[in-house]
Amino acid sequence: MRVLGIDPGLTRCGMGVVEGSMGRPLSLVDVNVLRTSADLPVPQRLVTIERGVEAWIEEHAPDAVAIERVFARSDVSTVMGTAQASGVAMVVAARRGLPIALHTPSEVKAAVSGNGRADKAQVGAMVTRILRLDAMPKPADAADALALAITHIWRGGAQARIDAAVAAARQHVRSRS
Repeated sequence: MRVLGIDPGLTRCGMGVVEGSMGRPLSLVDVNVLRTSADLPVPQRLVTIERGVEAWIEEHAPDAVAIERVFARSDVSTVMGTAQASGVAMVVAARRGLPIALHTPSEVKAAVSGNGRADKAQVGAMVTRILRLDAMPKPADAADALALAITHIWRGGAQARIDAAVAAARQHVRSRS
């Protein structure tokens, strides 16, 4: 399975592609950060993010997209920009028919480090170890995007199988009625 992880943000949008399957070593395909200037109007910044996500999907052909679920912070302007970038990423992936999963920051931290309250340094260190990298991906947005992709491979694949089994069971019950 190849997953594009996206750590949404209006100024820095982390993008990371990881390949592998549960129980097998995972490998880094690519990682980077899309950047937009705070001097530009928000619509133009969102178009830049849209084009960047499109290019990554085109280049890396992921099987799924994992995006950090936006959660409330004290700074409303930060939440708004994050939500807008997240929405753009979801639209781009949905337009391509790709499965989209949203993972909370605590789910991601727990998946990669075993601690839902891990700090950015701990997450980065575990991403480095899991993907057998020589150095920690920087900035933190890049490591977070990879952590999202790792989380989806480890958790999302299993959840997709559970959802498919439940759907098949419901269909079976309906067909017998």
